[in-house]
Amino acid sequence: MSIKSLADFCGMKSSTLTDYYKEHLSDFRSWNQISHSDDYIYFTHNLGESISIDETAFSNGELYTIITNKDGHGKKGTLVAMIRGTKAEEVCKRLNKIPEGRRKKVRNITLHMAGSMYQIAKKCFPNATQTIDRFHVQKLMLEALQDLRIQYRWNVMEQENDEIRKAKIRNIEYKAKRFDNGDTLKQLLARSRYLLFKSPEKWTKSQKQRADILFSQFDDIKQFYYLALQLGKIYSLKISHDAARLKLALWFNKVEQWGYPQFNTVINTFKQHYERILNFFDNRLTNANAESFNAKLKGFRATFRGVDDVRFFLFRVAKLYA
Repeated sequence: MSIKSLADFCGMKSSTLTDYYKEHLSDFRSWNQISHSDDYIYFTHNLGESISIDETAFSNGELYTIITNKDGHGKKGTLVAMIRGTKAEEVCKRLNKIPEGRRKKVRNITLHMAGSMYQIAKKCFPNATQTIDRFHVQKLMLEALQDLRIQYRWNVMEQENDEIRKAKIRNIEYKAKRFDNGDTLKQLLARSRYLLFKSPEKWTKSQKQRADILFSQFDDIKQFYYLALQLGKIYSLKISHDAARLKLALWFNKVEQWGYPQFNTVINTFKQHYERILNFFDNRLTNANAESFNAKLKGFRATFRGVDDVRFFLFRVAKLYA
């Protein structure tokens, strides 16, 4: 229950109850990390052999780097550190407050492809194997697919505007062509966003109809959609590191043969992180726990309608998850 809900139940102002809890009921003022909590907090005893690195934003888009222990399962013992900012030098400076011996016991780290995350993991946890989160890999491919859809949408909008202008000059009414489901081409592209994130078995009846029309109009969108599904299927296979290398190489070739810039960028990005991507097939670790923890933080933040007092917010997060 949130403080606001309790205050409403008791007929009090939420600000009054919050202040009373902060100053009298909690031990916030005697918290041993209060002096630096707006910059960082850390809990050495929560550091385990398998950890995740992620980032999240508080109020006004302020980014924090979060280190979590996979063995905590999103409960007490999960939070290892929260550090303001994502700059590798600053984050490493804070993480180095954890004894080197403890940091060297970390064996696995899951993270996304940002260069800063790589530097943090390499410098602070030198004995750990880095694994790029599979969902970030798949997300990059899906983002390229959406980029292609949006590119077509802008082209269609430009063409439609030109046709409307010509119709006005000729003093006739412009009528856009409609497909069997009632969509115009512009609407078809706009309304296809969510179905491209789903696998076919999760489409609704209307999404199935819309997908059939979309794919009949844009074969390349269809081909890249199924290539994105193929990438997910490769990840679902219980195969060795070397077998995965071969399957991904063949998949790269299928994508590259189209010669589309956005998808070539995806492949080049994958190749830069190839070994760390392939590590997934050795340990099957993902950043799902970090994403789940991030979602809990956002829910906690929403419950209290934002973060006005960062120190007190982090104090409450520490009480729950550290």
